[in-house]
Amino acid sequence: MPASDLLLSNEPAIRLGIFLGVLVAMAIWEVAAPRRRIEIPRVVRWTNNLGVVVVDTILVRLVYPIAAVGLALWAQAEGWGLFNLVDLPTWLEVLLAIILFDLIIYFQHVVFHHVPFLWRLHRMHHADTGIDVTTGLRFHPLEILISMALKFAVVLLLGPAAIAVLIFEVLLNATAMFNHSNVRIPGPVDKLLRLIVVTPDMHRVHHSIDRKETDSNYGFNLPWWDRLFGTYTAQPAKGHDGMTIGFVRFRSRRDHWLDRMLIQPFLGPANGPGPKEDGN
Repeated sequence: MPASDLLLSNEPAIRLGIFLGVLVAMAIWEVAAPRRRIEIPRVVRWTNNLGVVVVDTILVRLVYPIAAVGLALWAQAEGWGLFNLVDLPTWLEVLLAIILFDLIIYFQHVVFHHVPFLWRLHRMHHADTGIDVTTGLRFHPLEILISMALKFAVVLLLGPAAIAVLIFEVLLNATAMFNHSNVRIPGPVDKLLRLIVVTPDMHRVHHSIDRKETDSNYGFNLPWWDRLFGTYTAQPAKGHDGMTIGFVRFRSRRDHWLDRMLIQPFLGPANGPGPKEDGN
């Protein structure tokens, strides 16, 4: 059996294994070498942030009868999509598909920051006042459903190999947990890593309460797009220890409970809160 077929046949186990492995590894790293002090206890934030993951997973299973990998297999069988119109080596098709998916995710992220209704959904992610590995999993269920619909559209448009979709989804999930982690990485190492991947220090700027910093460093996986499109901010103005994470509102312990997070999109002005509400 080809390696790609072997990976696809074991997709659920691979996803779960990598997810748990990265989550545990980053959690241990956060305890051993934390970057910032987090005020709200980990037990409160972790149980509720992971609760969002459970809600997201159940809702996606209920709404979408097929996964992105399954749709890619169907598109390939039916000859749908750009990659089914050209004859490329498998390795090159996989590489190009991953890069294109990442570019599209970058633009999606920018749009979610600038369209008021979408920002209402996305701000739940930004309302975490103590960014760590679980923040990378904290997305409103409606945002997840919209993101999945976009991903399906891209799969149909590109017609990538199913293995490329699997690799990208696993990479995106793993790097999201990595670059949201509250870990300390030496400056020279961070500088080198930023050439190939979004680092925790790079992405933490994006969670600043300062609007100019919030509207920068949109990349989740590859760091190139922010530099290419002029949305890169190297460091927060007040430094990583002095910067404020999150919003002006939604800062209490109660705001980090699952029920309050789920109704956050329906609270306050459409363009707020935090950096987009305080007028700065």
